[in-house]
Amino acid sequence: MIGIRKKRVNAHGKQGEDIAAKYLETHGYRVLDRNFTTDIGEVDIFATDERTLIAVEVKSRLSLKYGTPAEAVGHEKVKKISQVTSQYIKKFRLFNIPVRFDVVEVYLNDNTVNHIENAFDCYLNCR
Repeated sequence: MIGIRKKRVNAHGKQGEDIAAKYLETHGYRVLDRNFTTDIGEVDIFATDERTLIAVEVKSRLSLKYGTPAEAVGHEKVKKISQVTSQYIKKFRLFNIPVRFDVVEVYLNDNTVNHIENAFDCYLNCR
C-alpha cells in the first residue's frame, strides 16, 4: 500500500513540475534545468529572466488539508536548495549573476498556479 501512495505522490509531483515549467515559460522565463540533483539534494527548476538565476521549488497539492504548498518549504529544505544552487553556480560558472529563490505552488484540483517570487532569501545565510 505504501508503494502505491509513493507512486501517486511522485506522479503528482511530476505533474506539478510540468505545469510549473510551462507556466514559467509562458510568463517570459527560460527554463535552464529541471530536477538538478547533487549529493546534497535537488532543485526542481533552474530558470532565468535573462538577468537573474532563479532556483524554483515546486510544491503541488490536491487540497489545503495540510496547509498551503509553500508552507511545506521549511528551513531544512531552504538550506538544501541554497546549497544545491551554490553547486549549480560553480558547475556552470555563473558567478556574479543575481540569484533569486522562488516557490511555485500548483493546485492540481484546478491546475492553478501561484508564483511566489523571492519566497526566501537564504543564499548567503544558509550555507
